[in-house]
Amino acid sequence: MRLLSWHDFDRAVQRITQRYGDRRFSGVHGLPRGGLVLAVSLSHRLELPLLSAPLPGCLVVDDVYETGRTLAPHRQLEGAELLVWISKVEPIWWQAVEVCTDPEWIVFPWEDSARAAEDERRYRESRRWSS
Repeated sequence: MRLLSWHDFDRAVQRITQRYGDRRFSGVHGLPRGGLVLAVSLSHRLELPLLSAPLPGCLVVDDVYETGRTLAPHRQLEGAELLVWISKVEPIWWQAVEVCTDPEWIVFPWEDSARAAEDERRYRESRRWSS
């Protein structure tokens, strides 16, 4: 398991801010659950409204891209930029701060590391039955 720290989070937010600081978005929308913390931080840093729903021209963020299931529904949103902190595959139509093709489970700093193994099991089980 890969345990990320708040320091790792701050570095990722800084990289995103440098990349998108000169872009004007309609706001920032974080995909529940993992994208919410990232969206709040970016909303402050980029001085953009935090959106409860994605709008055209917004920045849509999530913590991780693994299968694309949560990000794909927003792919055709006009003028939107789709971004994840970590992508488990090379980005095609989305952007990533980091690409990590290692299959290990990632534990973000806002998650309960003691429950990470159970979270991973539930996630993998949900993907097995719905694929």
